[in-house]
Amino acid sequence: MDSDFILNALKGVGVGMMVVGLAFAVFMIISWWIVLKKAGQPGWAILIPVYNFLILLKIAGKPWWWVFALLLAIIPIVGALLLLVVLILMYNGISTKFGKGAGFTVGLVLLSIVFVPILAFGDAEYTA
Repeated sequence: MDSDFILNALKGVGVGMMVVGLAFAVFMIISWWIVLKKAGQPGWAILIPVYNFLILLKIAGKPWWWVFALLLAIIPIVGALLLLVVLILMYNGISTKFGKGAGFTVGLVLLSIVFVPILAFGDAEYTA
């Protein structure tokens, strides 16, 4: 086999993976945008880092100062665990506000690519 052929094949795979990743990212942005709109928040907020976290905390009914978990995430192990706990509690708040249970929270945490679109495109309604 020619080394140029292998190199070009790997480039093609890389480009293909990039296209698929970009498609997933766009799909998730659209899904979160719709979820925010259902909750009465501006959809564009999902595009702005940190601010989107504040809006998600607001939707979940959690205190705004939990946003500092993002900063504490730079602390090895402890910071990452704190952020994980905050994310789980935030997702649980979002699930509850959309009338879903703890099982849906687990789905949001482990399979966001499936469960966020369920919130966005399903019949779930936000209750303040």
